[in-house]
Amino acid sequence: MPDSQQLDVIFIDIDDTLFATTDFVSGARRDALQSMIDRGLNANIDDLLAELELVVAEFGSNHDHHYDFLLKRLPTDVTQNVNIDLMVAAGVIAYHNAKWKHLHIGDADRQLLLDIKSSGIRLGVISSGLVRKQIEKILRLEMDKYIDPKLIFITHSVGVAKSNVQLYESAIAATGCEPSRIMHVGDHPYHDIDTANAAGMVTVWVNGGGKHSVNEPRTSPAFKIGSFAELRDVLVSNYGLNK
Repeated sequence: MPDSQQLDVIFIDIDDTLFATTDFVSGARRDALQSMIDRGLNANIDDLLAELELVVAEFGSNHDHHYDFLLKRLPTDVTQNVNIDLMVAAGVIAYHNAKWKHLHIGDADRQLLLDIKSSGIRLGVISSGLVRKQIEKILRLEMDKYIDPKLIFITHSVGVAKSNVQLYESAIAATGCEPSRIMHVGDHPYHDIDTANAAGMVTVWVNGGGKHSVNEPRTSPAFKIGSFAELRDVLVSNYGLNK
């Protein structure tokens, strides 16, 4: 339980906290590969997915040429009757179409953000990743309607990773508030909880089944919830947010 029962600022992580990014990426990649198969790629989709996972593991999730590398690794009998550039473009289009369909938050989460903002608590973002990709998520999820634009901290923009307490200290300094009156909500047990704890923030661990949920933080979060929507109960019970 935090010492103070007042909050001035809540920082929110994006991936697998506000939005189930792991599930989305899995589905969007499947859509991309199915689009290639529909256009003549002679392969089983599960085999393609397995190979694509290896590509991502080897080159990192932010590389721009996953599909190019995937197709180069396939046997020649799989690709001999297709145009590689067409296959890559088909995959990219299908992936982006998935964004239009699925990159949004539910009404309950949207209402929670609105209620937090209306209560006078400022909202910000602390997120890992490339600036372009994370800003796109902020816009597609319409988080920009609720967050303070001066309180957006993306690791590749700041030049400091979430594993470094300096990222959180910079965010705290930008608010002008005491860390004990600042909450950070995230899913990564080490980068969102342990490091934010080290900075003196009130931490909320969203253990909702994302890719990091198998690990436990080394230090205890102030609160543990199963989904972002459960943050409402924390705020109502402990900080006087109206139901």
